[in-house]
Amino acid sequence: MVFFGYMVFSILFGLLADRYGRWKILLISFLWGAYFSLLTSFAPSYIWFVFLRTMVGCGVSGHSQGLIIKTEFLPTKYRGYMLPLSQVFWLTGSLLIIGLASVIIPTIGWRWLVRVASIPGIILIMAFKFIPESARFNVSTGNTPAALATLEHIAKMNRAVMPEGKLVEPILEKRGKFADLLDAKYLRTTLQIWVIWLGISFAYYGVILASAELLERDMVCGSKSDSEVVVTQGDSEEGQSPCHCHMFAPSDYRTMIISTVGEIALNPLNILGINFLGRRLSLSITMGCTALFFLLLNICTSSAGLIGFLFMLRALVAANFNTIYIYTAEVYPTTMRALGMGTSGSLCRIGAMVAPFISQVLMSASVLGALCLFSSVCVICAISAFTLPIETKGRALQQIK
Repeated sequence: MVFFGYMVFSILFGLLADRYGRWKILLISFLWGAYFSLLTSFAPSYIWFVFLRTMVGCGVSGHSQGLIIKTEFLPTKYRGYMLPLSQVFWLTGSLLIIGLASVIIPTIGWRWLVRVASIPGIILIMAFKFIPESARFNVSTGNTPAALATLEHIAKMNRAVMPEGKLVEPILEKRGKFADLLDAKYLRTTLQIWVIWLGISFAYYGVILASAELLERDMVCGSKSDSEVVVTQGDSEEGQSPCHCHMFAPSDYRTMIISTVGEIALNPLNILGINFLGRRLSLSITMGCTALFFLLLNICTSSAGLIGFLFMLRALVAANFNTIYIYTAEVYPTTMRALGMGTSGSLCRIGAMVAPFISQVLMSASVLGALCLFSSVCVICAISAFTLPIETKGRALQQIK
């Protein structure tokens, strides 16, 4: 349901961002996400919990506008280096939440974990004072004075001199039109990007959920724990509830931290790949390797071997996301860049919604069947990436289609 909220509002926020500005939508999404995230910790029932988490998904869907703003400010030669470094901050957040969960859930319960996790989002709202609206967006809407003011501020900060002359660009009235994504020029690119986003998300969340499932069920060498235990749920007033899962032990949290660190392991190679091999070939290679490592998970191995495979899988799926985020932000013109990212993010959540049924339901019945399905999807994405019609390496951002 979190992903359903994300899927619906990702398109809406993309449309609005192309029409009314990236900064406004980014701020609204942060306020929305932080507010409903905090409310979740006070959910009186499971139905309320699911509803509030859906609202959180709606808010989080607008966060990608931050990447759009950054993309539209970065010079062409630095985009391939600076955008992948965002992964470091994503990793930091992932490690922080696992660390907090290992301390908070066993002691004072999940509600306090949600409350503590809401704090950074609330604090970051104050940072919006220092984030400018995209100068490219301002120019496209005819707000040249605002764009000039932003550029002059940047020049002053960098102790540089503004180029001589006037900033002249045509005013683009038609912005954020869904039909533009399916225009003859971008139709094939759009359809292939949607397939890749769906597949990457399916694999990414599949790895994360499979990691928890393999640890939880002790599925090393394909064996499964048959024990059914009674688990105390964080809040004492909620008593005890029989379920088919084990509470994570400290060693399980350590394993999740190790596999999560894998998300940054291939970052240097990923940066080199997208800058020297190009976005398409780099993505095709990492998707192919992802397919291979999904199959390797079925090999009978030790706990250390399983952690190693999960480590590499997390590194590869993170590299996939890095590359497709950059490619999507670069391939579309300013008039529909946010919408292109929004619709891709929406399709992406379909893969995310399907992943739990494969990682946790199908995997319970057939580990090999689940892994083969993940691998097959990755192969399809690798082929789609290799055959993308436009290479964006070294290509200037397009202002109009």
